[in-house]
Parts: sequence; C-alpha cells; structure tokens
Amino acid sequence: MAEYVQVLKNDPVLFPVLKGQVFSISKKRNVGLQLMLSIMSQQLNTKVAAVFQQRFLALFTEGKTPGMTDVLAISYEQLRNIGLSHAKATYVHAVATFFVEKQLTDRQIHALPNAEVIALLTQIKGVGQWTVEMLLMFSLARTNVFPVDDLGIRQAMLLLYGIRSKDLRRQKARMQAIAAKWHPYQTYAYLHLWHWKDNAPKL
Repeated sequence: MAEYVQVLKNDPVLFPVLKGQVFSISKKRNVGLQLMLSIMSQQLNTKVAAVFQQRFLALFTEGKTPGMTDVLAISYEQLRNIGLSHAKATYVHAVATFFVEKQLTDRQIHALPNAEVIALLTQIKGVGQWTVEMLLMFSLARTNVFPVDDLGIRQAMLLLYGIRSKDLRRQKARMQAIAAKWHPYQTYAYLHLWHWKDNAPKL
C-alpha cells in the first residue's frame, strides 16, 4: 500500500473513495516548456489540448525538445497559425522571455519551496496561481499541493462532504480545514477526488 494511503485513510469520508487505487506523480524535465503546454491546455478537453501541443512541438526540429530561445525564435504569427488564441500565443512568449531573462533552470526551480515557485512564476503575464499549482503537482511532483480555487475539486468536495454554504469564502475555509487532514499528501487527495468526480455515484 502506498505511503500516502496510510495518511488519507484517517479521513473516513475520503478513504472509501480511494477504492484500492494508487496514483503516482513524477518529475518532468524542461519546466518552462511544461508551463507553456499547461497554458495551451487550459479550458480545453484532453484530446483537443493534445492536438495543440502536438502542433506546437511540430514547429521545432523533430525529436528535439525546444528550449526557451527556440520558442522565442518562433513568431507570434506561427503560434496563431497552429490555432492558439491571441492571449495564449502572447503568454507562451511571455514564459520564454521570463525564463531567458531570469536564466532559470530546472534545478533552480526544483530547489524552491512551493510558495516561492508560485511567487516567482506568477510574475509572468497570463500565469496565475492555479496554473502554477498544476505545474507543482504534475511537473515538479510536489506531493502537498491543494488548489482550493480549482472548480472541479470544489464541486467534488461540496458534494462528497455535504458542504451546504453558498458563501465562497466559507466554502474555501471548510475545504482547507478538511485538506489539512491530508498533509503532507494533499496532491494525492486531489487526484482521487478528481477521479471520483468523473465517476461519482448519484447521491
């Protein structure tokens, strides 16, 4: 049994949701690129997002993982021609420019605590806290991230935990109080809740 399950089983509401499943996360290389791909995927379903990502990567030498200077060599018009919106094309260049100007490396970012990664990367135009939280979980493999502003996770917790308040601040406060039980494995709780949300029984 995964170590995180030993912690999550202390939550009698969440533990039955696990149903014996175990999730894993792993670090990915080229954090700047991962951030760009995440931006491209926002507000799109998985299949459509994958198409845009493939079109983007096809702009570069086949088999080569593009660096930040490679991305800056791609014009705004080329980014628009693969279907990116004006905003997303602008944000992709903003990420590349930021990483080049700050001379950021994967090692530097991986060495920072969560709060500092958020403070650093949200300086980039178009990059909000939720976007960086996704990066922390799915690219930096941080195990203790709880994106309280994530609509899907809020919907899952309101239903599963019977949170009745209509006030958003009270909802978030209740969610954070519940999530405190999951420390230091909030990321895994998030993954299980997302899976449950897509397969939730009618309550």
